[in-house]
Amino acid sequence: MKENIVNMILERASRFSSREVFRYRKAESKIYESISWESFASESQKVSRALISLGLGPSDNIGIFSENRPEWVISDLGIIGIRSVVVPLYATSSKQQLKYIADETQMKLIIAGNREQYEKAIWLQKNTKTLKKIIVFDPDIAPDNDSCIDWHKFINLDAGNRFEPELKQRMQEIQPDDLVTIIYTSGTTGESKGVMLTHSTFLYAFKIHDERLNVNERDVSVCFLPLSHVFERIWTYYLLYRGATNVFIDNPREVVTQLPIIKPTVMCTVPRFFEKTFEGIQSELSKWSPVKKKIFNWSVKTGLKYSEYLSKTQKPPIGLSLKHGVADALVLKKLRNIFGGKIRFMPCAGAAISPSLLRFFHAAGIFVNYGYGATETSATVSCFKSDRYDLDTCGTIMPGIEVKISEEGEILIKGGTVFKGYFNKPEETGKTLIDGWYHSGDQGYITPDGDLVMTDRIKDLIKTSSAKYVSPQKIELVLGQDPFIEQIIAIGDKRKYVTALIVPSFATLKSEAEKMGFKTTENAELIVRKEIIEFYNIRINKIQEEFAPYERVVRFKLLPEPFSIQNGMLTNTLKVRRNALIEQYKEDIEKMYLAG
Repeated sequence: MKENIVNMILERASRFSSREVFRYRKAESKIYESISWESFASESQKVSRALISLGLGPSDNIGIFSENRPEWVISDLGIIGIRSVVVPLYATSSKQQLKYIADETQMKLIIAGNREQYEKAIWLQKNTKTLKKIIVFDPDIAPDNDSCIDWHKFINLDAGNRFEPELKQRMQEIQPDDLVTIIYTSGTTGESKGVMLTHSTFLYAFKIHDERLNVNERDVSVCFLPLSHVFERIWTYYLLYRGATNVFIDNPREVVTQLPIIKPTVMCTVPRFFEKTFEGIQSELSKWSPVKKKIFNWSVKTGLKYSEYLSKTQKPPIGLSLKHGVADALVLKKLRNIFGGKIRFMPCAGAAISPSLLRFFHAAGIFVNYGYGATETSATVSCFKSDRYDLDTCGTIMPGIEVKISEEGEILIKGGTVFKGYFNKPEETGKTLIDGWYHSGDQGYITPDGDLVMTDRIKDLIKTSSAKYVSPQKIELVLGQDPFIEQIIAIGDKRKYVTALIVPSFATLKSEAEKMGFKTTENAELIVRKEIIEFYNIRINKIQEEFAPYERVVRFKLLPEPFSIQNGMLTNTLKVRRNALIEQYKEDIEKMYLAG
């Protein structure tokens, strides 16, 4: 049997049969229900036959535009099964983002999730030349024209199995180099590009992860990051490869409330998840009595000492182990219960994370397996080993992957997970993929112990007018640890000094403002008060004492509204759209420099 994703999953379905593969929450009852392996395989093949009945075939590009749900993966596998190509679209994509991707891929069919996505798909159909059919998951939507089909009707288009022989033939013809998907990058600074990944890149990723991670059939994960992103998508298929169970959360905002119900053992995450969780813990801690705070801080400090031994494959001393047992009972176990109480490890990537934040969660007994990767490398390039890791790095380079650092300090990657190229962009591919080496655009280095450190995006590096290079990532990570700062971006390229746009942590700030005697609860009113500005000025200057003079934020602007996907300041993967922010606040930025 040929090695490909479809055959891999069908083999698992045959082996696991009635066992649970997915769990999801019914919209009306909010109760979790299960889908078996055999049902998953059967439903995906219904999708395949339905697509064949609609005239879809090899190399046709098909979009999935939906929030996470089991039907997403069922459709994904069904599309791959007929040698068509999946083009995942972020559930929050704008009409223009959709049109750009649909036009470039000449998309023929799109599967929409809810009503908002369905309405955008209708608009897209009217404004593109190739899109002919729309399928809609939401059972409450009744399509109002012949080109739109509801999910139930769609999967039963070939109820008589007329296209079963054609499906079997298509599946036999799947080649290792067949495209599985075209995943569009976020486009934080430029035009979005479609990354082409094949069956062989997926399967190679699974095999090297087996050498680094311990995932088994008893594991339960939570699918809450967008399936349209490479991290959750590869992770979801790796869970299928290992025979684990995946639980779908359609609303990511509910993840913290659902974890104690689901009780996952593993789940992939992004740094922002831990930042928000830590902020919640600190907010709760601020309400505690001095005695309880002292117990909490002692417990975390004890957990930190204990975890340092574990990170070096060393056995903690007996005295420390006894103290740790007490700390665990008093505090640390309660912190783990936030995540459901059964977490073994949590892969985390997608952005920089503060080492102090990593240390906090490791002290609590949450193994955050931080790593580095890209869409172009099928996600993971490096991550922590389970028995030895350095929390100041992005972990050890994955087996079977080569990494070298160019003379300019750029991270270059080669191996079986590296992408085939950018769809329809040969010039961009030629600039980025040279002699099999992916030029990441990230600056970094490899430590003497063989761990990878990513220091910054080369394009994001600030070069001040005095020719000093400054890392915005360093500034943002350090200042961003302050409990009164929610979000921050540093600015200063070709400028005489560094400035910053800062979104306060308003819950924390308002509590402090009350102590100062301010009654207002309006964000916009609060941030312009001279007392509040001076409060931040003192905090920022204190934090920056260890910075070189040219690295320090000289002036800053407090903003009333957080950066979000909705206001266009964050990408769908929660990365800051730096250029968009600078453009939106250009007048405020200019004032900060005119003032100097």
